[in-house]
Amino acid sequence: MLKINLLPVRQLKKRAKAKKQLFGMCFLFIGSLALATLVGLWQAQKLNNLKADVTALQQEKNSYNSTLKKMTRLEKEKIELTRKTNIIKELKANSSLTVRVIDEVANRIDNKRMWLDSLNQNGSSLQLSGVALDNQTVAQFMNKLKKSPYVQSVSLKSSALKIVSGRDLKSFSLLCQVAHPVEQGTDKPEAN
Repeated sequence: MLKINLLPVRQLKKRAKAKKQLFGMCFLFIGSLALATLVGLWQAQKLNNLKADVTALQQEKNSYNSTLKKMTRLEKEKIELTRKTNIIKELKANSSLTVRVIDEVANRIDNKRMWLDSLNQNGSSLQLSGVALDNQTVAQFMNKLKKSPYVQSVSLKSSALKIVSGRDLKSFSLLCQVAHPVEQGTDKPEAN
């Protein structure tokens, strides 16, 4: 006899296979969704930690603002003090230069043959005017001044005949450049 199976076995197998695939897809979808949720939560936690770090660093940076302001103020004060110190050094050097130049002029003048009427120093410029017995005395005085370490150059500005107490004398005016002598091997003026 022939048995005929009227049950749809193939269709039942197909349905069972389709259910398995549907459950597999749902499980895979739910697993992917759970994994994405975990990754999202992990990223959110990481973002919150980074925000907290940024806030902490910002607060730390703000705590240094007063120190930075103090440093800036101290730098400005240092620059100002350096400027003032340099001015004081320059004034001291210039005042000692004036004393040295007057000493050099006094040591090099021939008191028996000439005298000075005026001596004016303005910075590195020195103007001398006076009266001498003759041109040779003026020339000797100029040569003596040129030998001074404080006098850089000497030039005759004017020379004229002047009658003093019935005698013919020479009035003269000299222009000199003065500076501290340069030490051997350095470009700095000597300190006093």
